[in-house]
Amino acid sequence: MARAIWSGSLSFGLVNVPVGLYSATQDKTIHFNQFEEGTSDRIRYKKVNERTGREVPQTKIVKGYNIADAEYVLLSDEELTAADPERSRTISILDFVDASDIDPLYYRSGYYLAPQGEGARRAYALLREAMADESKVAIASLVMRNKEYLVTVRPDGPDRVLILQTMFFADEVRSPAEELPNLPGEEQFNDREVAIARQLIDAMTSQWDPEQYHDTHRQRVEELVASKHEGKEIVLEAPAPALKVVDLMAALEASVKAASGSTSKAAARTSKTASKPTATRRTKAPTAKSTSKSTETPRRSARKQAS
Repeated sequence: MARAIWSGSLSFGLVNVPVGLYSATQDKTIHFNQFEEGTSDRIRYKKVNERTGREVPQTKIVKGYNIADAEYVLLSDEELTAADPERSRTISILDFVDASDIDPLYYRSGYYLAPQGEGARRAYALLREAMADESKVAIASLVMRNKEYLVTVRPDGPDRVLILQTMFFADEVRSPAEELPNLPGEEQFNDREVAIARQLIDAMTSQWDPEQYHDTHRQRVEELVASKHEGKEIVLEAPAPALKVVDLMAALEASVKAASGSTSKAAARTSKTASKPTATRRTKAPTAKSTSKSTETPRRSARKQAS
């Protein structure tokens, strides 16, 4: 059973619904520790004074905010607490908006909101049903771990749950017009170009099914680790040469033909990731063994130090 990472109440006017916040996703990125090549010796990092080269204990480290070249304002953790948001156990709904009005670029991370206690279930269900009927999402504020978040709360139909998503503030989202070079202007296309592009989109359109998509890189790394652990040789493949688009129309027509001729979407995806005939190089190295030194850090610290 999942444990709440935050608990409090969801405030809706004068109604307060006791809720808990639960992680809705899990990061399955593969992490590695670092070792000196040819040994089983772990690589560790130390915080050192760049002038003296001496290691500095954590209790002697303060934070510095760069306000100009080589000019910093130094602040201790105690001083920074003056800027901490007011502690609150309430997710305060500020507004209701249409979900289609929110650019998905503003979304950060997703969480589940669940009622806390039997008495909260009825108010929770009523709020979820009313929001679903009105096709609205709530804009709210949340204070968690000494940080203030802008969040949305929306109903999820199939699972009858409220989903909370943290968001970027407006000044955290970059303007593409200001940041990106070479953006297209008022490009002109003839009817045939537009028609063939739409035909390609139609040929590649399917129902959304998240189970069809997999992290193939993670799967290959896991297979590589298993093979190396079993003492097998690792075959390195040279990267496939990048294709250059010479004629846009020719590329579109070839793409439509390929998409239309595929027997299934799965076959099309598999063909993209199929192994290429390439020259290979074989390598074999010893597998690092864990040590039992007293200086070994807990698992959480090891993950922070992983590459």
